[in-house]
Amino acid sequence: MDSPFMTTFFRSLFHCRACLKQSSTVTRLNGISRTRTGLDAYGLGRRHYGFGAKPRDVAWQPRQSNFIEDMSEEYQRYPMVTAELLKTRRERPKRVKMLVRDFIDDALYNPHYGYFSKEAVIFSAGEPFNFNSFQDALEFNDAFGKRYTEFEDKLDAIEYNELRQLWHTPTELFQPYYGEAVARYLVANYKLSLYPYHDLILYEMGAGNGTLMRNIMDCIRDSDPDVYQRTQYKIIEISPQLAALQRAQVGDHKDHVEIVNRSIFDWKSPVHNPVYFIAMEVFDNFAHDMLRYDPFTEQALQGIVLIDDKGDFYEFYTAQLDPVAERYLRLRKSAFRRGLKHPLNTPRFLRNLCTRLPFSPNLTEPEFIPTKLMGFFDVLRTYFPNHRLLASDFHSLPDAIEGVNAPVVQTRYQRQMVPVSTVFVEQGYFDILFPTDFEAMEDMYQALTGKLTRVMKHEEFARSWADLEATQTRSGENPLVGWYQNASVLSSV
Repeated sequence: MDSPFMTTFFRSLFHCRACLKQSSTVTRLNGISRTRTGLDAYGLGRRHYGFGAKPRDVAWQPRQSNFIEDMSEEYQRYPMVTAELLKTRRERPKRVKMLVRDFIDDALYNPHYGYFSKEAVIFSAGEPFNFNSFQDALEFNDAFGKRYTEFEDKLDAIEYNELRQLWHTPTELFQPYYGEAVARYLVANYKLSLYPYHDLILYEMGAGNGTLMRNIMDCIRDSDPDVYQRTQYKIIEISPQLAALQRAQVGDHKDHVEIVNRSIFDWKSPVHNPVYFIAMEVFDNFAHDMLRYDPFTEQALQGIVLIDDKGDFYEFYTAQLDPVAERYLRLRKSAFRRGLKHPLNTPRFLRNLCTRLPFSPNLTEPEFIPTKLMGFFDVLRTYFPNHRLLASDFHSLPDAIEGVNAPVVQTRYQRQMVPVSTVFVEQGYFDILFPTDFEAMEDMYQALTGKLTRVMKHEEFARSWADLEATQTRSGENPLVGWYQNASVLSSV
């Protein structure tokens, strides 16, 4: 690995040691534990105006306990860019500013240096685990850890990479049983509502290695040949590398499977047939906007990140919300039925009191709002009006960074997880993973699509549709049920 890159990487990663935590072996999607460290405080507060700015155009740098350089002049000069504009760039941008939403999207999905485009590797278990042979869940966990190490040893034998971003999913861990449970749900609902008048048309977004597709198609072929003949499976995949892996998984299902290598957000072709849309562990990597609030006026301020000529990051906040964030806040106010966690939930007099203390922050803690998820629901409503959604994701992530609905941000170095305390990290080498507020998501989805929904925990879904005898250990413990207690499932009709 070239020295200049390593220098840049570690300068970015260890720029502030307080943002780091001692190394941990926690993996990305084990559904049990995740790690990070507390965010540093705030910094020197500044106000400044851009070219031709009016008073309401004021942008803030959050006040922190440590000194932070005044970047007001650079904020005025640097151009505003978006993730869409950066798609053609082969190098990480400098001397620019962008919304936090665009920064996260660029860091994860840029075709040339994004996390999922270049660095992410998904663990494949190979042969399914024989759960009935394990004494208990602990023995299964040991076997899983051994197979994980063997998998990476084989990769290192081909090409050693101390920065390999390796993680796993429930689909891979519990294959084929997890995919078979999804298949049973789909076929049962298809027969109740669409069969025999329509084909079974499945769309999956973000299909990883393609294992879920293969397991679902195998299960339908073996259990219900008549339905299999009427099944079409279409994968929408943004990553060319993962799309290639998915094509390799198609096997003898080639007449039923199509891989579409594009972003779902670039979809422009209306699909009027009834379809099932599958999104498993996808929403957690959708970009969010970052807001803070003025503790006195309660005004929302939208986060912007400035990247200087050295590649260092600086937070700014503006009262001029972009139309996407404004729309989300209007939608939340009018359509959300249940109470939400919010930085302003504490009584105003306490906020005012705390803000007047020495070295106190001048803005609230951040709130991360799922504006990209809102855009995805717009795509479903516009181009898939007769869809039925099946989505699974994490409703909570322990040890996330500071903030409401805040993500876990972590990278992997020499097979050790390195969690950090900020989203402003070297683009492409960090997983930025958000929890999904299923109550808020359900309200938003219903408001935008008009469809009825049901939310259940992962355990309930597994008990309803999985072959639990196949995943039970001799002690009676069942890892398919016991793991992923922090995951939920949303389905629509």
